[in-house]
Amino acid sequence: MSRIHPTAVIESGAQLDSSVEVGAYSVIGANVRIGAGTKVGPHVVIEGHTTIGRDNQIFQFGSLGAAPQDKKYAGEPTRLEIGDRNTIREFVTFNLGTTQDAGVTRLGDDNWIMAYVHIAHDCQLGNNIILANNATLAGHVHLGDWVFLGGFTSVHQFCKIGAHAMTAFTAAVSQDIPPFVTAAGNRAVPAGINSEGLKRRGFTPEQIAAIKRAYKAIYRSSLPLEEARQALQQQEENSPESAAYIRLMREFIASSSRGIIR
Repeated sequence: MSRIHPTAVIESGAQLDSSVEVGAYSVIGANVRIGAGTKVGPHVVIEGHTTIGRDNQIFQFGSLGAAPQDKKYAGEPTRLEIGDRNTIREFVTFNLGTTQDAGVTRLGDDNWIMAYVHIAHDCQLGNNIILANNATLAGHVHLGDWVFLGGFTSVHQFCKIGAHAMTAFTAAVSQDIPPFVTAAGNRAVPAGINSEGLKRRGFTPEQIAAIKRAYKAIYRSSLPLEEARQALQQQEENSPESAAYIRLMREFIASSSRGIIR
């Protein structure tokens, strides 16, 4: 218990690994579970049915697991799930899910969440994501792995952003962003691919060139979207070493319910 500050409030029923650290004046609710090695800073409130994995670092003044900002919410035991090795900076707000969706808001592993980020109810976030200061996700937003959202990016409810995509500072996202695509502006429009990020992650020049060709088929060819998808199918067949990445873009477009930025 020496790892828990004497002013912290740990409600009966909370399950904390013996290695968890809790700072001064933090409050941990009865239905919270926290895994080994996680550090909770001072003045953090963690409530609701919230599960937090191993080796996370949660900085001061965060609010995790509060009721969703949804008037239909009626106190159902919905959840917040946070994975392992996440860095969660100051003044963030992560809300529980709702019964209108999967009932869970989820953050994966190895994410870097900067100050004042808001993750609303039922959002589903993958791994290795960076959300810069004040990025705001409305309800039901999905982010793929390796997404980077620039500071003050706002994402409309039900939007999806594909793996390796990126937004610029103050982007306002109202439609889906396909994998690998960089978006900028209010409203956000396509601005190329995140080639620098792909280089850092070990993509080969040939793979990046194939992704650029796919981008051009979608955004530079003047083809209707269905014909652009057919062009991607042809590129996929002609580029076996990059087929998985082209397929990722093609299948994302096919599954988009809000339509993609274009």
